[in-house]
Amino acid sequence: MIYRYSRHLLLPDFGVEGQRKLSQSSILVVGAGGLGSPVALYLAACGVGCLGIVDGDDVELNNLHRQIIHKEAYVGKPKVKSAADACREINSSIKVVEHNHTLKPCNALEIVRKYDIVVDATDNLPTRYMISDCCVLLNKPLVSGAALGLEGQLTVYHHNGSPCYRCLFPSPPPVAACQRCSDSGVLGVEYDP
Repeated sequence: MIYRYSRHLLLPDFGVEGQRKLSQSSILVVGAGGLGSPVALYLAACGVGCLGIVDGDDVELNNLHRQIIHKEAYVGKPKVKSAADACREINSSIKVVEHNHTLKPCNALEIVRKYDIVVDATDNLPTRYMISDCCVLLNKPLVSGAALGLEGQLTVYHHNGSPCYRCLFPSPPPVAACQRCSDSGVLGVEYDP
């Protein structure tokens, strides 16, 4: 469905061939929370061929201010279902694969293997290391985002010979030193109708 995404065709060096490649690609988003929400929406809107979403949590009312993919009607229901429905509403031609469970060592390689690129949108340090290790083992590029309080970062790991997460951070810090969004908070975008 290239015609639907014709604005991409105006970008230099993208064109029809770039759109075709995008429509044939598969991307896995790990986490359908504050970071995974906009990532999944934009990937669906831009015409990625297959979008996998992994999350084992349910939608909570107190997260809706920053987890923009979810609606109040989905409170108490799986985030994966909510996110997949929102992506299909934006682009009915997209294939969305719902992985309604937590990514764990027992299932990570099996899931990651199915995708071309992996997006880490988690706030859990052991999971970050596991995802990076899977991408190295399977030779997949990893796009990793992080946000805490008023700060954020975006990094691409293990792409065309670039270092992996473990290359930059060989030893995980002590658990007591790690902060999660649920403990420290993240500033969401304000909406004032």
